[in-house]
Amino acid sequence: MEKMMSKIETLANYYGFLSVMEMLEASMFDSVVPAICTNPDCDYTTEMEPDQTRGWCESCETNTVKSCLVLAEVI
Repeated sequence: MEKMMSKIETLANYYGFLSVMEMLEASMFDSVVPAICTNPDCDYTTEMEPDQTRGWCESCETNTVKSCLVLAEVI
């Protein structure tokens, strides 16, 4: 879980949010939300569907991108 917290914090910082909670609140009703690759050595970010669990990472070419809402276990 600690590794995922680091990923979600990286994602919030990249998108300019002051906190993870601010990012989650802003994403609750959007059709696309911030998402990040969950591979340990990759921090590729993009925007994907709120329930995305296996999005395509264009950097490491794997299906390892998850939305911020999935990472935070909101969905």
